[in-house]
Amino acid sequence: MIAASEVFSLSMSKTEALTQAFRRSIGVRIKEETELIEGEVVEMQIDRSLTGATKTGKLTIKTTDMETIYDLGTKMIDALAKEKVTAGDIISIDKTSGKVSKLGRSFARSRDYDAMGADTKFVQCPEGEIQKRKEVVHTVSLHEIDVINSRTQGFLALFAGDTGEIKPELRNQINTKVAEWREEGKAEIIPGVLFIDEVHMLDIECFSFLNRALEEDDIQEIIKIRCEEEDVSLSAEALNLLTSMAKETTLRYSLNLISCAQVLARKRKSDKVDIQDLRRCYTYFMDEKRSVQWLKEQQGSLVFEEVNAAVLFVRLGLDPLLSLDS
Repeated sequence: MIAASEVFSLSMSKTEALTQAFRRSIGVRIKEETELIEGEVVEMQIDRSLTGATKTGKLTIKTTDMETIYDLGTKMIDALAKEKVTAGDIISIDKTSGKVSKLGRSFARSRDYDAMGADTKFVQCPEGEIQKRKEVVHTVSLHEIDVINSRTQGFLALFAGDTGEIKPELRNQINTKVAEWREEGKAEIIPGVLFIDEVHMLDIECFSFLNRALEEDDIQEIIKIRCEEEDVSLSAEALNLLTSMAKETTLRYSLNLISCAQVLARKRKSDKVDIQDLRRCYTYFMDEKRSVQWLKEQQGSLVFEEVNAAVLFVRLGLDPLLSLDS
């Protein structure tokens, strides 16, 4: 959700602000397989050097079917110490990132202590292999992918909020890559809803950009829904023509033509609106661009000249009605 006033207050172009808002509302669910080490900690030995600068150790992990010993480095020892891992804990280690997750405590060690904390969770010892492959799902927005790839250490801009303008070429590359992931089954697009508050504050340029942002399939679907509401039957050719009109003019203009075209179709005793009905409506009712163009062409013969003459008479201290009589 954004407010219309935000579009003008940001230090970027209006179209860029709207584009970023669009891409924030579209999510991408990315799937990847990662290797995990999962089991019950049997024993953990840590050896410190004389200086205390380096630490090494061994970690013994088991499942119900097997038991393995792993050598530990300084970073892994620190990660285990941070999670307060002790013998009897069920842990999971991501081999790619080295992240340690404490899943709980083994039921076999439930009687080791007389009292346990409220947050202590007892789980069964894992079965099968210690090293497993697991599918991990990450959900991000298209805008977050844009920002991360737009600059070096772009992920820091996500926290600062100063994303700046992003090049269209970069967005096209990201769209292509996401489309490839989608075809390969690695990613899934999550459509969202963008709510613009105080939309009346937007100017004509913003509305034109919003109209272009609507895909042709979406416009056609909106027209179909409107026809169902008004109980109007459109031919396939008329639907395509109305969609083209909506892209060239505005969606509101094309929707207003539906009821008018239905009247013309009934006049020629037809139950279905055809191309000829839409073309006649198009000539009868002007859209905004044609109206502005016609006013500019006919400006000399309209009431504008009479108003100007009346203002001149008032300035001269004469009766302004004399200008209208003349």
